[in-house]
Amino acid sequence: MGTAAASVNQANLFYEAKLMQELQKLRITEQKVKAHEMAHKIAAGDLGGAPKYKYKKGPDGKMYIVGGEVPIKVKKGKTPEETVEIAQRVRRAALAPADPSPQDRAVAAKATAMEMQARLEMQREKAKGEDSNGESKPKEEAGIDIYA
Repeated sequence: MGTAAASVNQANLFYEAKLMQELQKLRITEQKVKAHEMAHKIAAGDLGGAPKYKYKKGPDGKMYIVGGEVPIKVKKGKTPEETVEIAQRVRRAALAPADPSPQDRAVAAKATAMEMQARLEMQREKAKGEDSNGESKPKEEAGIDIYA
């Protein structure tokens, strides 16, 4: 009977070790996700919203952060120059974490395209000059919400 009790005790120790390993993994993931999303938030400044997290219930019954996103408000500036600045900030925010995700890289690519479009517009305006009254024409405002 002693060997059966030892076997049960060994199984309990194995189970507890696995449990502790899973909890440690969840804690590390939570720290990484928080740091990742905070990097986006800090770099985005006023363009970024509050981080939104995804949770998973651990074996201890507690909720752990396992994913997240930071909404970034992207809108066309009043001038092409302002649009270039916004696009550059969005790209910096998307690539701010040490380990950008595929979604982060996609956001950065969209920001780069937005910047290129604004630079083309700047060149067109430079080539065209101002309208016949010597005043700049108002620009349309467009905006999109993206998540990094």
